Formats: sequence, structure tokens, C-alpha cells
Amino acid sequence: MTNTTNTSKNTTPDFEDQAIKDAPSAAQKIFGNSAKPMFGSGSKSRTPFKIGMIVALLAILLVLPIYLQGTGEAFLLSALIMVGLFTISALGLNILVGYAGMLDFGRMAFYAVGAYAAAIVSIPIAGLLGPTLEQWTFPFALILAGLTAAFVGWLLSLPVMRLRGDYLAIVTLGFGEIVRITIQNNPFGITNGMLGLPERGQNLPSPPFFDALRDMPAWDPGILDIYFTVTRNVYWFYVILLVLIIAIIVVRCQDNSRLGRSWAAMREDEVAATAMGVNVAKAKTWAFVLGSFWGGVAGACFVYLQGVVTPEPFNFFNSVIVLAIVVIGGMGSVPGVLLGGFLIMGFPELIRWFAMNHLVDVGADIDGLVSSMRNLLLGLFMVLMMAFRTEGIIPAKRIKRKLFGTGGGNKSNETDGETDDAALATAAPKGGQAHE
Repeated sequence: MTNTTNTSKNTTPDFEDQAIKDAPSAAQKIFGNSAKPMFGSGSKSRTPFKIGMIVALLAILLVLPIYLQGTGEAFLLSALIMVGLFTISALGLNILVGYAGMLDFGRMAFYAVGAYAAAIVSIPIAGLLGPTLEQWTFPFALILAGLTAAFVGWLLSLPVMRLRGDYLAIVTLGFGEIVRITIQNNPFGITNGMLGLPERGQNLPSPPFFDALRDMPAWDPGILDIYFTVTRNVYWFYVILLVLIIAIIVVRCQDNSRLGRSWAAMREDEVAATAMGVNVAKAKTWAFVLGSFWGGVAGACFVYLQGVVTPEPFNFFNSVIVLAIVVIGGMGSVPGVLLGGFLIMGFPELIRWFAMNHLVDVGADIDGLVSSMRNLLLGLFMVLMMAFRTEGIIPAKRIKRKLFGTGGGNKSNETDGETDDAALATAAPKGGQAHE
């Protein structure tokens, strides 16, 4: 007995040292081993074909603005920019709807908060930085806008913590309208009401490197009748593409983290998740905060792109469009959100381009046609989704396995860092007996 006690005493410090060594950092407690599924063992499923497709897509996106601007198709370039902005906002909404299972009809509220926050702080920050450094106002405004929207999301999460389903949807819908009407009423004289920001006589500072790139001489490669020069649309295409790529990486890491597993458990069954030790209140709060952050970032990009912001774009219908992007593309699926953004926002603008170039005869009311086309597509896609593919066009792998099974035996047990529940059940000890 004495020897056993001494042995245990001798081995205890080693065990404690190992426990301290393996203790997670503060960031790991929140996000878990978020980078591992992206760049570690989870990358086994990334075949050379998938990697080649991603590289090819990035190459096309990098060359596309040069071709469109060089051939005079500035309208298509501006349409792609709006697709990117709505997709960034939809990625934030995907955290709430797709990952955490919380229905949100007030997405444009955070878009508006981010836009107005960026417009309000930009001119004072530019004054502090001075004429030489004022171009770096945009990165500061972008971060502040995201943090402001995240703070507003945290405030919204407090009263709706116990709500779910239709009740949560109604509250978020009302919150979106409250934000829009409050902006219109110019509280404390900071939003300038319907006239918008910045006020007359003021201008937002130029973003980094924009003036230098715009003053560069035009480039004529001598092929395909391309005459390329850096314009505002070209610059913002690359900026929004960069923000979109960062958003995709961060959202994917969050989904594959410990917090993402909490969201998945809460989405499937909130009561069961609570019984298994998931802190549902904390998971809901983080879902609101992180989802709202990307709405604020998209809003900041929007106000710098337009140069002015007014309350009109932040209406309920645009919130429905963002939600439709997530639902139609595939809830919880990042590729699905990207495809949904192109279908809902890009396809009607493509119809407008056909009409503007007289490729189709639609009469004089092109704007009315595009608006009607977008409404028609929303209704048509929703009906088709509910009838034939409720999980979306590109469903999340976790949801796809739940609906249709693995479909590939043991080969599909682990994909992109997602472990199959059946494999865990098989490997778990049965009857409470521990394996020797």
C-alpha cells in the first residue's frame, strides 16, 4: 500500500506537468484547434483536383477585373462587387442560421450599423492621421465598424437568449426595422437623417494606395483589344475579394473549432446540448457577435465604395435577400453561400446587362424588369428548394450525411475535419465498460 502511494506521489508531478503543457490557450478555449482542420490532418480530403479547382478559380478572379475593365464592361464589374458585399454579409448570417440554427430576419441592421459607424469615425480619424497617413483611415474604420456591429449583436443577444424559432425571427425582424427608423430620425444629430453621411462639404478619405494606382498609366497588352487602367471598380473588386477570402477562412475555422461543435449541437437539439454540458448561452452570444461582425465589415466596405450612405438600402427586403442566399445555397455550407450569392444577386444583374446591350428585348423599363426578375427568382428558388432539395443546392457535409448517409462507407467518416457520428458511436465503449 505504501509503495503504491509513493509511486502515485512520484508520478503526480509528471502528470501535472503534462497537463499544464497541453493546456489550451485563451484563443483555443474559444475557437479550439481551428487551424488544424484547414491545414493539418483535416486536409487529407483535399485532393489535388479540389486544390487545382481552387487555384484555377482564384486565378480567374484575379484576371477577371482586368479583362472586364479593359473591354469596357464596367457594369459587370460593379455587379460582381455587389455580389461580393452581399456574400460577405451572408457568411456572417450563415453563422447564425447555418451553424447555430437561429433564424435572423434583421441582417441589414448590422450592415447599417457598420456603414454608419465607418462613416462617422472616418473623418475624425483622418484628421488625426493627417494628410500623409489619412489613406490608412479605411483599415481602422473597417475594424471599428466590425467591432461596433459585434457590440450591437451582443446587446441584441441579451434579451433574445431564451427565444428560438419563429419568436426569434420576429424579434430580429423588429430590431432591423428599429435600426433603420432610428437612423432616419437622426438621433443626437449623428446620422444626418435621410440626407445621409458624410455631410455636405465633407468627403471620406481615399483608401490605401487608391490614388497611386489610379494615376498609373494605362496598360495596353496588344491582345483582345484590352486597354486597362485602374478604376474605382477595379480597386474595390480586389479589396472586397480579399475581405471575402479572409471571411471564408475565418468562418471555416470557427465551424471546425470547439465553438463550432457547440453550435452544431445546439442547432440539432438545444435541450440535449445543454444536458451534455454545452454552454448554450455562451454559444448563442458568440454566434450573434461573430455573425454581426461580418455584417459590419460589409457595411464599412459599402460606404467607402459608394462614398455616401443613406437609410434606404437597409430595408427588410434586403434582409430577406441575404437570408435567401444562405437558405438556397445551403445552410452551414460556405460553397453554398458563394453560389447562392451569385444566383440571387448576380443573375438578375446579368439579365440587366443583356437588356442594356440589346441582346434581349425587354422594353424601356429595365430597372423594373430586374426587380421583378429578382423577386421571381427568390420565389421560384424557394419553392423548388422546399419541394426537391430542402438542404440547399450545396448542403453542408454534416447535414448531407445526416439526410442521406455517408454514401461511401468508412471513407467518408472524416471529411474537412468533421467526424461522423456513426464512427464515434462504434468506437465508443459500450455499457460503461472501459477498454483495457
